[in-house]
Order: sequence, then C-alpha cells, then structure tokens
Amino acid sequence: MTVSSATPDLLRRITADAKHAPSAYSTFDVLWVLYDRVLRVSPGTADAPDRDRFLLSKGHGPAAYYAVLAAKGFFPPEWLDDVGSATSPLGHHPDRVLVPGVEIGTGSLGHGLGLAVGTVLGLRAQGYLTTRTFVLLGDAELDEGSNHEAIAYAAATGLDLTAIVIDNRSSTHGWPGGIALRFPGWSVSHVDGRDHDEIEAALRRTPGPQVVIAQVEPK
Repeated sequence: MTVSSATPDLLRRITADAKHAPSAYSTFDVLWVLYDRVLRVSPGTADAPDRDRFLLSKGHGPAAYYAVLAAKGFFPPEWLDDVGSATSPLGHHPDRVLVPGVEIGTGSLGHGLGLAVGTVLGLRAQGYLTTRTFVLLGDAELDEGSNHEAIAYAAATGLDLTAIVIDNRSSTHGWPGGIALRFPGWSVSHVDGRDHDEIEAALRRTPGPQVVIAQVEPK
C-alpha cells in the first residue's frame, strides 16, 4: 500500500510552522508506515491498555505527525488549518492532553527515549508482554546525554523497544563510525527513509531492543 493520496495534501494544509518543514518532511514516510502498516492502534483503541505505543521524541515540527493522525481519523482534518493558534489544540509541540492519539508531550529534545524505556517497564509490570513500543528520534537529538543512559539500560535489561532514528545529517558533530555505534547491545537496521517496504520490514523484525536508522536526504 502506498501513502494515501489525501495525506500529502493534509500535510500541505499546515502552513503555520514553515521553519520546521524539513523536520516534518523527514519523518513523514516513517510515520505513515507505522500508522498504516505496523502499529496496533486506531481512534477506537486509542485508550486500550494493550494498544501499541508510539512516542514522538522528535517533537519539534510535528506537522507530518498531525497529518498522519488526521488521515487515520484521530481528529478532524479541519484542525490542520489552524495549527499554532491560540484556540487550536494542535500546537507547535504535540500535547498529550489536547491531541487524540498523542502519547506524550514533546518538543524539548532528549526525553523521548527515556520515556519509552519507562513505558516498556510499565507495560511489562502490568503483564502486557505482546504490546510493542516505538520511539522516533532525530540524529542530532542523540547528542543529549539522557539518551545514552536509556540506551545502556534498555540493552542491559533486554527491553522490547524499537527506536527509529531519522538520519538527515542534522547533527552538528556527527558520530565517529556512524549512528549504529551509539547503540551498543541493540540490533541495528539501516533503511532508506523513503522506502515504505524497507521501513516496514525493519519494524516487523524480532522485537528489541532494536534501532532502525532511516536515512533521509535533507531537503
């Protein structure tokens, strides 16, 4: 299945955050594959305790996230025309309390992976052993030290966690040997961040801890 023809149009309706357009477009394909092919969650099961969880750590520039949620029926598409206004539930950072389908409030980078670790631990404690948790990060976000603690803990405890890193080469300093070396003890997949079949295949592999590095050319 390809992207719904309506979904790119929904993304183009969001005009209030042009400076973050590259960030939004870099995540679009991964988000679509997650919600269209992989995640066990829908508007009708958004509060079900055994639903899959998706956490957007890369919370600045959430236009693509909003467009995909609207396309999947979590909220009316008309909301996209008013992003960032004083009366809109769709802010420049997603708000868990205001936006249906959003699991965490994000925007300040470096928190999502740690929150994902806590989510998996909470699900494990409640006995939801088949529920999967996914978290999406940016490559530059990995410079935040809190990520290294979460990576080490997830590897040591064998958490069922899938991290997706959007690599659009936005990190100022990069990382010697590549992003994969930041995830010792995790299984690693590299995919073309625009190839939906590659993305889906990587996300459906044996549960983690695993990291899927999605290469996206900057626009």
